[in-house]
Amino acid sequence: MRENYRLTYSVDIVLCIDTTGSMHHVIDIVKDKALSLYQDIADEMALKHKTIQKLRIRVIAFKDYHADGEDAMLASDFFEMPEQAEELRDCVMQLEAEGGGDIPEDGLEALAFAMKSHWNTEGQKRRHIIVLWSDASTHPIGAHRAEAAYPANMAESFAELTAWWGNEQFPGCMDQDAKRLLLFAPEAPDWTQVRNWDNTIHVPTELDSGLEELDYKAVLAAIANSI
Repeated sequence: MRENYRLTYSVDIVLCIDTTGSMHHVIDIVKDKALSLYQDIADEMALKHKTIQKLRIRVIAFKDYHADGEDAMLASDFFEMPEQAEELRDCVMQLEAEGGGDIPEDGLEALAFAMKSHWNTEGQKRRHIIVLWSDASTHPIGAHRAEAAYPANMAESFAELTAWWGNEQFPGCMDQDAKRLLLFAPEAPDWTQVRNWDNTIHVPTELDSGLEELDYKAVLAAIANSI
């Protein structure tokens, strides 16, 4: 009886990818797997007797506003999967691992952009998942506010960014039941503070390592376990 029972989910995934020079390995993984990502996630979900009714994927590529200006944050719309798999592939194929300036990047701003996504509100079971990859520490949010390309309406402080994420007592801009954050980032301030947010899993990576140890199957498993 249980083998025939399936929970059905509407899933949105935002992939936040550090696209500075040392991140070529992760970008190559995403490029290589873009077309198969939907089916790979669906297969992982099937093992857990869960069925994806609707899956959308959005890509946010981030660098450093001081060093990279207007190229510091590139964000796509959501792609409907599997119907727009080719469009997703075209999007990620344009990503190049370059730039970044100093070691810290503007990863907290990428998180802010991800949180403010136009999340799906349909369906009884929803998951809104942010997956962030970086091998670098992050500048304090707002460190590059004086740069011309820096976005308006950004969180003024880490405390405000944390409030955007919210918690059970004080919900933020995310759906409290649906939200999940998978953080593949170094043991560095402010990442170690982010991992204290609820519904967050932090997988530590080595500083400036290129994430060579990152395994695609482990990422798939982490996504499936978050649904």
